[in-house]
Amino acid sequence: MVRLAAIARRFYLDGRSKVDIAEEFGLSRFKVARALDTARDLGIVHIDIRLPERIDPELSERVRATYGLRRAIVVEAAADPLQTRLDLGSAAARLLPEIVHPGEVLGLAWSRALQIMGANLRHLPECTVVQLNGVLSEYAGGGGSVETVRRAAALAGGRAHSIYAPLILPDAATAATLRADPGIAAAFARFEQLTTAVVAIGGWNEQESTVYDTLDPDSRSRYRALGVTAEISAQLFADDGTQVHTDLDERVISVRAEQLRRVPEVVAVAGAGGAGKARAIRAALRSGLLSTLVTDTDMARVLVEDTVRDG
Repeated sequence: MVRLAAIARRFYLDGRSKVDIAEEFGLSRFKVARALDTARDLGIVHIDIRLPERIDPELSERVRATYGLRRAIVVEAAADPLQTRLDLGSAAARLLPEIVHPGEVLGLAWSRALQIMGANLRHLPECTVVQLNGVLSEYAGGGGSVETVRRAAALAGGRAHSIYAPLILPDAATAATLRADPGIAAAFARFEQLTTAVVAIGGWNEQESTVYDTLDPDSRSRYRALGVTAEISAQLFADDGTQVHTDLDERVISVRAEQLRRVPEVVAVAGAGGAGKARAIRAALRSGLLSTLVTDTDMARVLVEDTVRDG
């Protein structure tokens, strides 16, 4: 029973192939297949078939065409924002194995939706996985970006480059010292090799940005006065998509906007918010950094309707 459970775990949870499992346990792949059947018959494995999150193809195409994206995936918004966030993460988890190819370098940022994405990943092609920014201390205890990167790398059978450092430091000197740490420097060196990056978009208020929450009231007000309405990995942007440079630039452990601009595929997963989040997503789209957007119908309608009014 213990071995059956171990084989089932490798296959269903770790995403390992039957050939890999056969080699590990000294079995033929046919015996592995029989073991998986037996695990189901004995009730060790329960298969729960669910309909995937509902995609709105027409609205997806409207968002894609309006903002000149490579692709847009718009999921039906649920009454409960948490359910919407779950659906966004699930949709991103299904997308990632389709667009990442063997030998690539995949970069992952952090948000609640991206953590859900990581938990829902079932397989990835062989690739290197890099953490795009440091951690927010209030989320580190729950796994956060480090755990998401490690899990993705394990599924891909590739190397994980994690960043064991805070996202925001009190001053530029401390941040520079940490960037020189060999482990962090190794992750930063991979930023120039990124082929796909998955990021989140934050608004500039307490409800819609984890970065905003970490700053003191004076910094929040100063950045808002400079026109900040959005952030991507602690890179700040105004409504028209231009980057707003502040003292925060040198205090963060994060990929830079100019580095993201050179990445062939940048996927943003963002939704389940109010007017501030919609404004932030629009600013991010105008920045030209994104190639793919995963969002919900409430956000998507605002994005396309605002563009119509602007026109």
